[in-house]
Amino acid sequence: MTRPTPTPTRSAPALPDDLDKLLRRMRLPYLRAAAPDVIATAKAQRWDPAEVLRVLINEEVIGRDAATRRMRRKTANFPTGKTLATWRPEDSSIPAATQQALTTLEWIGRAENLAVAGPSGTGKSHFVEALAHHAIEADLRVAWFTLETLTTTISRAKADGSTARTVARICRSDLIVIDDIGMLPAGQDAAEAFYRIVDAAYERRSIAVTSNIHPSGFDTFMPKTLATATVDRLLHHAHLITTQGDSHRLQQALAGKGVKALT
Repeated sequence: MTRPTPTPTRSAPALPDDLDKLLRRMRLPYLRAAAPDVIATAKAQRWDPAEVLRVLINEEVIGRDAATRRMRRKTANFPTGKTLATWRPEDSSIPAATQQALTTLEWIGRAENLAVAGPSGTGKSHFVEALAHHAIEADLRVAWFTLETLTTTISRAKADGSTARTVARICRSDLIVIDDIGMLPAGQDAAEAFYRIVDAAYERRSIAVTSNIHPSGFDTFMPKTLATATVDRLLHHAHLITTQGDSHRLQQALAGKGVKALT
């Protein structure tokens, strides 16, 4: 079993300059940062040389994994940073068993989709963003869009002829989220952008969408032909959830938990 990382001490001597330079050249920043304390502890406790090497390499792996997750969160461009830690499962109309099944993320491994529809303020975006953060913690890649930002991304790609490359780049993510579909009317460009991603990801990557409109009604705000083709692919291998109830935000405001009174 790998020993726990030693607690940093002020007495730990700095690394020799030549060793420090070698570690910099090898681009091992986390190993280099941990090395003085690990070496000092290893000397004091007479660790086996293999154990020293194991602990140092483990520090580099942990550091790199954490850096990768930070980078993936930044690249995903999450809207609020809501995670499962702030999610209140008992307040959601989504069945507890369904919530638990989705948090296993096994559906992403099977390239299945998730569609969450329901009234505004019933926790759709919060739950999906929490799942997306959880996916990154599980070393998966996530891309987050609203239908508007997705349309802008694809429109720019069309302008410079890089549509295929842009769609392929987006579909390198294990989970692609398109949030708040149906809040605004979707024209031809938005419908086309949505279809391109759903079609490219079909049976290859997972897509999660949230909407105040049930997917069967997507043709009420986007061209019918594209809506039919998109929903057909989206729901073929999908978990369809409908949230119910009043807006949590409105309930909090009415309960006096909104903006504090002015004094």
